[in-house]
Amino acid sequence: MIYISPSLLAADFNCLGAEVKRIEEAGADYLHLDVMDGVFVPNISFGLPVIESLRKTCGLVFDVHLMITKPERYVERFANAGADIITFHYEACDDPAAAIANIKELGKKASISISPKTPAEAVLPFLPELDMVLVMTVEPGFGGQSLIPETLEKVKIIRKTIDENGYNCNIQVDGGISEKNISLVTEAGANVIVAGTAVFRSPDPKKTIEDMRKNS
Repeated sequence: MIYISPSLLAADFNCLGAEVKRIEEAGADYLHLDVMDGVFVPNISFGLPVIESLRKTCGLVFDVHLMITKPERYVERFANAGADIITFHYEACDDPAAAIANIKELGKKASISISPKTPAEAVLPFLPELDMVLVMTVEPGFGGQSLIPETLEKVKIIRKTIDENGYNCNIQVDGGISEKNISLVTEAGANVIVAGTAVFRSPDPKKTIEDMRKNS
């Protein structure tokens, strides 16, 4: 099944609650929440207070993507803030196995992300315990970038490993994806699609989400 996870980064922050309600009513499955610290990535976004506030009125799955250094320090706080899925970066974490275990102990789904320069092989040992892998199809830190085609080879490798071993693990992709190129990532093996600009900036997000499903 294909899941659509619009990225909050592309929303109009002047009316955030209304923006989230609009994409929830448009048929999104998840809400992708990019948390940036200005250290692991060269940008700062939002943090716990925004997630806590949105959680009060939004029924979507909260897909929290931690682009921060030493994410293990904050796992419990994001779990308590309302995250359903917690994704941390392989490159930013000292002990990925311990972080995965901690997330699952808190009753949340655990996910690892890899940046474009990190090989797929880095996450393969963790697949039996993971609920999701996020393959970044752009450099993390900024929205509105174009998809890097070479990253799709990593999706293929991870999908092959999951299928051959019967692991219960989704593959998410994030960066430069729209209804026009979604087939590239789904054919490679991804089934959770992050789309920021394509959905939040669309004049008709419902149609955009429908078109993404149709074209996947």
